[in-house]
Amino acid sequence: MKIYNTLTRKKEAFKPLKNKKVNMFVCGPTVYDFIHIGNARTCVVFDSFARYLRSKGYKVFYLQNITNIDDKIMLAAKEKGVLPLDLAATFEKEYIKDMKLLGVKGVNEYARATDYIKEIISQVSRLMEKGYAYALQDGIYFDIARFKPYGKLSGRTALEAEDAVSRIDYNKNKKNRGDFCLWKFKEEHNQEEPSWNSPFGKGRPGWHIEDTAITETFFGDQYDIHGGGVDLKFPHHEAEIAQMEAISGKKFLAKYWMHTGFLTIGGQKMSKSLNNFIILDGFLKRHSYRHLRFWFMKHAWRAPVDYSDAAMVEAKQATEKMEELLRKLQQVKNPSKVNPSTSFRARRADAVLKKARKEFYKHLDDDFNTPKAFAELFNLVGVLNGHVDKDHVTKNQAKNIIDFFKGVNEVFDIIDFGRTEKLEVPAEVAGLLKDREVARKSGEWEKADKIRKEIETYGYKVEDTKDGAILKK
Repeated sequence: MKIYNTLTRKKEAFKPLKNKKVNMFVCGPTVYDFIHIGNARTCVVFDSFARYLRSKGYKVFYLQNITNIDDKIMLAAKEKGVLPLDLAATFEKEYIKDMKLLGVKGVNEYARATDYIKEIISQVSRLMEKGYAYALQDGIYFDIARFKPYGKLSGRTALEAEDAVSRIDYNKNKKNRGDFCLWKFKEEHNQEEPSWNSPFGKGRPGWHIEDTAITETFFGDQYDIHGGGVDLKFPHHEAEIAQMEAISGKKFLAKYWMHTGFLTIGGQKMSKSLNNFIILDGFLKRHSYRHLRFWFMKHAWRAPVDYSDAAMVEAKQATEKMEELLRKLQQVKNPSKVNPSTSFRARRADAVLKKARKEFYKHLDDDFNTPKAFAELFNLVGVLNGHVDKDHVTKNQAKNIIDFFKGVNEVFDIIDFGRTEKLEVPAEVAGLLKDREVARKSGEWEKADKIRKEIETYGYKVEDTKDGAILKK
């Protein structure tokens, strides 16, 4: 298996630090508002990736942080007239709820920043002892000039327009323009500002130090995979590297760095600052989470992708094609119509499935190339539809095909298997369908069309095939 590593800027063979054990950390939300579908893309990508690694036999521990103390939270709480930690607790619950609605099951642990204050203070203290940090009147800062490899992940040391910035660490007395805050001293006039005692003064943690304190607690000073959106590459991930590698003296914090591409809308990055975002909670009241997951994963995980309403229509149609094939396969009954050991046609169906399975997983092993893997999937759907319609598939083959799609779904959760089972049709609809068949056989096309429209009022549609009418929900 190969994966693209942002740190080395190339695809590399995936070899965990400890045999089949994989420690993976992905940056979670700053909980001051509802998340949007751009945030959801990163969640779905890494959920699917963790599931895939597990399907290959890796023992994955997937850790995600919750930033629940931050300048953005402070500002939002002030605007709403509530306490910062109360606001954060509310939106943390909303985030966990959203993850369940999105079908995210791969995360082992959500680690809240304020539960690791002792570990954060320890890291800041060690950085000061080693000469990488210094005190100013408003806080403790990291001296990027002391850490020579600073910039090795992103290839730069200065902010750009699309970087995610949780707090602006501005102080005219900083040694270097890019120095960032490790510990922010409490403003005495702000009684509602959360703060904790420390050897260097009462205050609260910087954004970047929260993550390294959490990962060091769970994984030590090195682990396998660090993931997040591409907007976090600088300064956030660059700062994490500087902090932990300065403490440990080792060559890397994470062996592999994975960054998901932007979700854009009208060509612009979807973000709250641009006010062009779509809240996930409301979105999932109008669309199936599986259709959203499918749409995310049909695109390359590290490439940008532009959202449109038409995209959801296409995603719905695509997943329904898979569900319709599976529904047909569920209804294959007669094992004696073809003999797998002697029939060329039956052997052909076996060969088609074998080739598709091999190609599907080959593409996933090549930098988790879901666009090519999904293309293979739909090529298989097209070919198998022809075999099923011509009655060239045995019951045993149907089971093997269904099992393959169940395996796909264990990773991606894009198929509603409840929709693949035989429809329980109300008596009224069944009666109308019979009446329509009689009208069609008598050549009463106008009457048949009228009945078809009446059937649609019950929430069903009729598809005419050479073997008769098929009813769909």
